[in-house]
Amino acid sequence: MRLGRTRLEGKYLAIRHFYTERHWSINWMCRQLGVSHAAYYKWLHRAVPGQESENIKLAELIREYDDRFGHILGYRRMTLWINHFHNTHYKVKRVHRIMKSLGIHAVIRRKKKQYVSATPEAVAENKLKRDFHANKPNKKWSTDVTEFKIPGVKKKLYLSAILDLYDRTPVSYVVSTRNNNALVFKTFDKAIASNPSAAPLFHSDRGFQYTSKVFQMKLQTQGIEQSMSRTGHCIDNGPTEGFWGIIKTEMYCMYKITDEASLRKAISKYMDFYTNSRPQERFGGKTPAEVRREALLTDTPSDYPIAENKRIKKYKAKWVA
Repeated sequence: MRLGRTRLEGKYLAIRHFYTERHWSINWMCRQLGVSHAAYYKWLHRAVPGQESENIKLAELIREYDDRFGHILGYRRMTLWINHFHNTHYKVKRVHRIMKSLGIHAVIRRKKKQYVSATPEAVAENKLKRDFHANKPNKKWSTDVTEFKIPGVKKKLYLSAILDLYDRTPVSYVVSTRNNNALVFKTFDKAIASNPSAAPLFHSDRGFQYTSKVFQMKLQTQGIEQSMSRTGHCIDNGPTEGFWGIIKTEMYCMYKITDEASLRKAISKYMDFYTNSRPQERFGGKTPAEVRREALLTDTPSDYPIAENKRIKKYKAKWVA
């Protein structure tokens, strides 16, 4: 798809850009690109049709958002975000066509490492049973710990977070150089401090922190029921695993990370970005923070059903009794 009707549109746009931004010679650029300077001036002073003008405006927004967010936006989210922040109503197919014309596409996620099992101290059954839908805040929480390699040194940072499955808001998170009980306990204590009356179904994997009797006592004291994924079934904690995938895809594209300090800063900035500035299609273009604020102000929160996942449905049909 061309943004305009002219066959040499791309070359003319480049000439205009470099003349405006860098004051390059128009005649020299025309010679290098093999176009007539008279034809360029004719194009420059032409009457631009409304559709073409709107496409050019949209293309500029697409380039801006692609650069600003480090190439993390595919055509669906590009459409959602531009419409959300500019109060426009562009169609997905239109944005897709222009992105293809511009050669813009989202980054691809890396494959995850395989699950490594461990012998737990004490476990709970999988009471969540992959029902990731919640109709109000603080009804279902999921948690996990993930790691980030620190550039230039043989060290890692560990991020522990608790997600509310209603709005996918990280209700708390903690970053540490050690993956130990203290990391998980502090994450839980922060979540309860900001939600003192919460008693959700609490889901995790079978990590040693969650199976420890000290942590289970914390849950019992708060009146919280515990649920755990089955061994080797990481999809049992799908929302949190998906959240890690999003962070590790987008954060490294958006921020420059060179050492431990910059990595810590990037994690903090991304968590704020995800919560407050990242609209989601499932929530009608709202951010997790907007959804949570609205829900906490009413006794009848809006319901945001999860689109059916055909892979999960097929898996359940085979394995779930």
